[in-house]
Amino acid sequence: MPFDVATAATVAAIDLTSYDRILVAFSGGKDSLACLLHLLDCGVPSDKIELHHHDVDGGGRAFMDWRVTPAYCRAVAEALGIRLFFSYKEGGFEREMLRDQSRTAPMKWQSEDGEWKQIGGTGGKESTRRKFPQVSPDLSVRWCSAYLKIDVMSAMIRNEDRFLTGKTLVITGERAQESAARAKYNAFEPDRTDNRDGPRVQRHVDRWRPVLYWSEAEVWAIIERHGIVPHPAYQLSWGRLSCMTCIFGSADQWATIRAIFPERFTAVADREGEFGVTIKRGMNLHQLADRGTVYPAALTNPDLVRLADAEEWEGEIITDNWQLPAGAFGESTGPT
Repeated sequence: MPFDVATAATVAAIDLTSYDRILVAFSGGKDSLACLLHLLDCGVPSDKIELHHHDVDGGGRAFMDWRVTPAYCRAVAEALGIRLFFSYKEGGFEREMLRDQSRTAPMKWQSEDGEWKQIGGTGGKESTRRKFPQVSPDLSVRWCSAYLKIDVMSAMIRNEDRFLTGKTLVITGERAQESAARAKYNAFEPDRTDNRDGPRVQRHVDRWRPVLYWSEAEVWAIIERHGIVPHPAYQLSWGRLSCMTCIFGSADQWATIRAIFPERFTAVADREGEFGVTIKRGMNLHQLADRGTVYPAALTNPDLVRLADAEEWEGEIITDNWQLPAGAFGESTGPT
């Protein structure tokens, strides 16, 4: 078990057995998967764990994210016997991006009994975006993370009565190795939804980042030991699982998308032209892709390409023949 001193001290200090429920923000990426597997290694019962996946495309057509990601998350959850819940902002990334003197959309989530609930969409200011999020660590301008993930989980916790009883632990997979900003995060702290000392409503919610001090090698090691097949993005050479057409994407990634998913590339590039505002400063996506080289793994594995663009997971999710994916220890673009 990759258990450094800081992680071991945190586990001892927080006492995982004291929590009534543990929520894992589960993207399907290597770091959130490592968090889940680490909880199981720590002896946390599977029925105490909940996986929460935020669908950035809002339950609609695949515009930004990998089409297979929801199916991959379901496959992992089913294989490990963990409950999985979905949530999203109605209309997802594309609707929020296209706001034109309109309010932000409602947020929706699955409650414990499977019923869909929603909040928002009726108040707030009418405003206009009509451009992609900005490539910045500042979430006020890189609005995709805040509006489509962070705020959605927070709204769910604040509006579900079950979180008013007992203690809740929220798990996220940030790692210090990823960026200077993330290196400054606290491994353990009250969650933004915590209200344990509220005068009328008390809600005890903590946040733990169990892999904050792990290396990428430790992350892949725990995934290999459990034999979980990595998301197809890693197998196609992506070093990090975010949206397929992530605003932080490199020249090689955009060149690869243009080569293997031309319709998806065109959909995003056309929006740049429509807005008159590019994702990257000083060049459009076609110019950026022209600077890149298509990943060889994407050209030589057509079955992987088809799987990455599928709505259902095909094949095994746990394997005895685990292979380190082509994207491991490679290019890893993302927030700084």
